[in-house]
Amino acid sequence: MRAALWFVGLFCLAVAGALFAGNNQGSVMLFWPPYRLDLSLNMVVLLLLAAFFILYGALRGFSALVTLPLQAKRWRLQQRERNMHQALLESLTHLHAGRFLRARKAALQSLTLEDGLDKDKATVAYRLQLRTIAHMAAADSSHALQDRATRDEHLDAALDLAPLNGTTQQQELREGAQMRSARWALDDRDASGALERLGELPHGAARRTIALRIKLKATRLARQTQPALETARLLAKHKAFSPEASASLLRSLLLEQIHSAHDAGQLLHAWSQAEARERSAPELAIPAARRLVALGGDSTTAREWLLPVWEAQLQQPQGLHSEHSTRLVLALQESLDDLDAAWLGRIEAALRHAPHNPRLQYLAGMACLQRQLWGKAQQLLGQSTQQLKDQALLHSAWTALAILAERHEAPDEAAHAWKQAALHGK
Repeated sequence: MRAALWFVGLFCLAVAGALFAGNNQGSVMLFWPPYRLDLSLNMVVLLLLAAFFILYGALRGFSALVTLPLQAKRWRLQQRERNMHQALLESLTHLHAGRFLRARKAALQSLTLEDGLDKDKATVAYRLQLRTIAHMAAADSSHALQDRATRDEHLDAALDLAPLNGTTQQQELREGAQMRSARWALDDRDASGALERLGELPHGAARRTIALRIKLKATRLARQTQPALETARLLAKHKAFSPEASASLLRSLLLEQIHSAHDAGQLLHAWSQAEARERSAPELAIPAARRLVALGGDSTTAREWLLPVWEAQLQQPQGLHSEHSTRLVLALQESLDDLDAAWLGRIEAALRHAPHNPRLQYLAGMACLQRQLWGKAQQLLGQSTQQLKDQALLHSAWTALAILAERHEAPDEAAHAWKQAALHGK
């Protein structure tokens, strides 16, 4: 459509020019004494147009000739700027490919070209970002080459280009350099250095996922379990890991916190900060209860921690036949001191519901032993030894039977029980 309109316009212009030139009877007379020159008006118009185009072409040519040195300089600067960009891209390519010597060499070449442009007072777009990234590429390559002195030199240069109170772009460059240096410190197994670098970040940058990942690794390396657990919860909230990985990570950190507790008060404080679903998990509740008893804590509190696991185990079709049942029975056995009537009723009710369950027989027998019900304890423990397959429970049951036999002055039964306890204690 546009081409058709242009064609129509040119046709109209040609028609108008033909009408003007064909019917034009005017003339132009020039006097240059003693001469006189007569020209038609059409000729004068053509000569004026020709003079205009000749003069315009001459001026354009003269302008191009005058600006030729400036254009040559501009072309040279553009070539050097392109070479600088190309060197930086080659540095990043070599860095990702694992060719660290070539990456550092290309980064230094980019910096050298940028220095030349700066001396020529050439304006380069994104100069600050390019120079900072080149310094960081050189520092990253030096870190991979274990050249810490060169790495720190380029890192300081990058931080100098991005001052603390600079523009938004400078702030982003500085935060990136600080995060990268924290990862380098982590690679050097310098947890305190990594945490120090992360501590210099603004509050918003410190809560980014990449910063939290670095902090998690640094706190775990420094064995700071509580900060590591808080960081892991933030990462799980931000969905930095899959649900399975988050649950596994939190469980391992909680277990580490449980086993690293030095007294009952510290363990109680750590357990109070755990979530409800974590406190009901057998992987955590059983070790926590056993650790509390080992630290001299309250047995009643330990049994309270085990109550959700106990109820969950009894609700399963297999009862106390799951993989956690043995550890649960051992944990309850360790907390049988000052056993209250409520827990005794729970154990008896579970035994009535499953009278042939060897673990329940063992647990009820140990509860009766704690209550000094010698006859019933001997009966239940004897029944449990016929079906128990857990070596730890068998050893404990035979040991209790041996002590009961000695109490009843039955040396033959005691000797047999001690022998069985020794066999299952290996």
